[in-house]
Amino acid sequence: MTDRRGLLIILSSPSGAGKSTLSRRLRDWDPTITFSVSATTRAPRDGEVDGREYHFMDEARFKAEVKAGGMLEHAHVFGNFYGSPRGPVERSILDGADVLFDVDWQGAQQIRNSPLKDSVLSIFLLPPSIPELRRRLEGRGQDSPEVIARRMQKSWDEISHWDAYDYVLINDDLDATESRLTTIITAERLRRSRQPQLVDHVRRLQTEFEEKT
Repeated sequence: MTDRRGLLIILSSPSGAGKSTLSRRLRDWDPTITFSVSATTRAPRDGEVDGREYHFMDEARFKAEVKAGGMLEHAHVFGNFYGSPRGPVERSILDGADVLFDVDWQGAQQIRNSPLKDSVLSIFLLPPSIPELRRRLEGRGQDSPEVIARRMQKSWDEISHWDAYDYVLINDDLDATESRLTTIITAERLRRSRQPQLVDHVRRLQTEFEEKT
């Protein structure tokens, strides 16, 4: 038996609120945290390896996995299916390892309703302001004005679901937000429900107490 049960960490935010950067920082803080590798029905691109970037599968197998309850969440995006296989995540949690998910509010909702819901820790990142969110998107220099406009439009849909998460952080300072994020994870790891060894320890204390009295 492991010292604790692992966490299924959901980190969500509108694009530009710092989710990718904080995900990398979490891995630097604790390299044992792993990313969930999604499954997809799209074809592999050059350089992509099955099981590393994605679990590649055909549509029939994907749908069969969904029907059998093998996906924690799934969606149909631009003609292809994407989802999070349940098996690898469940094994990691039972082994006491934490798994990080980068999903939107719809994916988060599906996971919270899944058989692994008791392992979920969900965190939402808010930008300090809408103008600052736009500034960050423009400052990346990766997207056209049209793409930025679409991301900004979608951002409000994401933000409107902030109250469905366990914790909500305003990312106005990256270092401070990272500190709050790691504090949350540290505290959640210590929850009584995540430490199965406590029952045996208390029983042992009770036996020792009875032997001494």
